[in-house]
Amino acid sequence: MNVKTKKYQLDPKTYKKVGLRQVLKTQWWLPLALFFGIIALNLFINLFYFNTWIYFFAPLSLLVYYLFWWIQFAGAPQLPQMKPMFEKMHYEISTKEILMKKNQKEGMQLKWEMVKGVEKQKDAFVLFFSKAQFIHLPFKIFQSDNDVRLMEALLRRKKLIE
Repeated sequence: MNVKTKKYQLDPKTYKKVGLRQVLKTQWWLPLALFFGIIALNLFINLFYFNTWIYFFAPLSLLVYYLFWWIQFAGAPQLPQMKPMFEKMHYEISTKEILMKKNQKEGMQLKWEMVKGVEKQKDAFVLFFSKAQFIHLPFKIFQSDNDVRLMEALLRRKKLIE
């Protein structure tokens, strides 16, 4: 049971959008903890010394958090170690492995154990390996609708999606 795709190149804009969405989905509590932690710190400080300047830093901490991750995902496509993610490749997906092929001689093998999670979007599958590394597989790169269903069945069998 092999699924082969057409050649596809991940766009840096798509990378940034999917990466930011994933970080915010998994770490939604962290900016809130920063915000309310700063507010609680200010309430404690107000017992001894009255100040209002810290109310400026609570919303600023949210902005800095989001800005940090935006910069991370905006800069990643320029890193040499991330270049393979943005090259034009085709994929061969089987029950044993995921092959990312640049051409017939060059490629990379990924084991299913490396996949931390999968998200099925309305137009793509996203296989996550870490916060910043993932494979975005739009439905349009599959050879047919049958390949999309086959891929979904494979992901269900691997217990990566419901």
